[in-house]
Amino acid sequence: MSYELIALTMFSSMMVLLLTGQRVFAVIGFVAVIAAFLLWGEGGSEMGFSAAMKLVKWYPMLTLPMFIFMGYMLSESGIAEDLYKAFHVWMGPISGGLALGTIGLMVIISAMNGLSVAGMAIGATIALPELLRRGYDKIMVTGVIQGGSTLGILIPPSVVLVLYGMIARVPVGELWVAGILPGLMMALFMSVYIYIRCRMNPKLGPALSAEERDVPLWDKIKLLSAGIIPLAIFVLMMGLFMTGTTSLVESSAIGALASLVAAIYRKRLTRKVFVDTVRNTLGISCMFMWILVASLCFGAVFDGLGAVKSIERFFLGDLGLEPWQILLLMQLSFIIMGAFLDDTAMLVIVAPLYIPLVGTLGFDLVWYGILYTITCQIAYITPPFGYNLFLMRAMAPPGVTMPDIYKSIWPFVGIMAFSLLIIAVFPQIATWLPSLVYNK
Repeated sequence: MSYELIALTMFSSMMVLLLTGQRVFAVIGFVAVIAAFLLWGEGGSEMGFSAAMKLVKWYPMLTLPMFIFMGYMLSESGIAEDLYKAFHVWMGPISGGLALGTIGLMVIISAMNGLSVAGMAIGATIALPELLRRGYDKIMVTGVIQGGSTLGILIPPSVVLVLYGMIARVPVGELWVAGILPGLMMALFMSVYIYIRCRMNPKLGPALSAEERDVPLWDKIKLLSAGIIPLAIFVLMMGLFMTGTTSLVESSAIGALASLVAAIYRKRLTRKVFVDTVRNTLGISCMFMWILVASLCFGAVFDGLGAVKSIERFFLGDLGLEPWQILLLMQLSFIIMGAFLDDTAMLVIVAPLYIPLVGTLGFDLVWYGILYTITCQIAYITPPFGYNLFLMRAMAPPGVTMPDIYKSIWPFVGIMAFSLLIIAVFPQIATWLPSLVYNK
């Protein structure tokens, strides 16, 4: 059996096993270890152990639990809810104002947590019931929360961009800076869409009544203070890192400690908040680490087979495709895989294959990291099998049905696809700020 056929058999076996509902890391690791044993005997079976040791020695991995702890501490301590109250008061008088405030909330939650799941959970539990109670159209606001949650893996400190940087050997700081303008651009496009649609049909997003708008100016200003804490933590953490005062790991530790101090300062740190934060941090961190262990093992087998060179030869030699055509096929494959896998699993499965190919084609790996994150989030919210769709159904009130969720997401899929096209055609949107900050 040729090495190309072995690689294809491995990949197809993995996809079939994923359809059985087994955990992603278990499937990837099982296929990799069995293939290594059959190919190279007892020595090959040690690849799983070697991958685990490599991960344990991977110092930047310490950033993951720190950022996850920071986000959950700010969320569990009620600071996110305070933020939404501020948006509610300031944006409520505008048609669709609460939906616009929800997008603003999602941007800040992204800067607090870096996970799209966190934005989805906060939006579905805090914003969605309030929006529905105020008479907002359930289809529109369901889409707002799902679309806004996608900003979580683009705006720093994005956990997925940290993983991409580790795997692609690209500076995480450059990736974070590269994600700022695309993330804000998508948030702006979503806001413009909501504003125009609610101006055309005010019934979709009614403004607050005159009685509810009658809030003293001083109270409004006090509510704005809710946004000072996460903003201060973000500026402190990113400022120290960007100026070279601290390393990435040190900055993540400062962010985690600052979130704990903020919860104490706001008198929100209870035993339940601390235990829930630690438990969630442990669960998410272990999930990421298990997936990375499995993917490192899988990638080592693929490297041993020469699968990367085979793929390069297939696309460039056998098919004779242009670099842009190959890039388009790669992004389409992410859309397809998004029906079965989450963004992290997609990254670690195909990273050993795609990232070297992207470099060979002459594309900038920082720019491609932004394309990857947007494409994966499109896959994540695209019917009929997008993972976020089912997550929203699990969190939404009973009145929001699955057909409602399917209908709600299409405008935001279009906005994200449009944003992806703009960034692909004008790479400077992603590369200009890193070049400015890092003097490249």
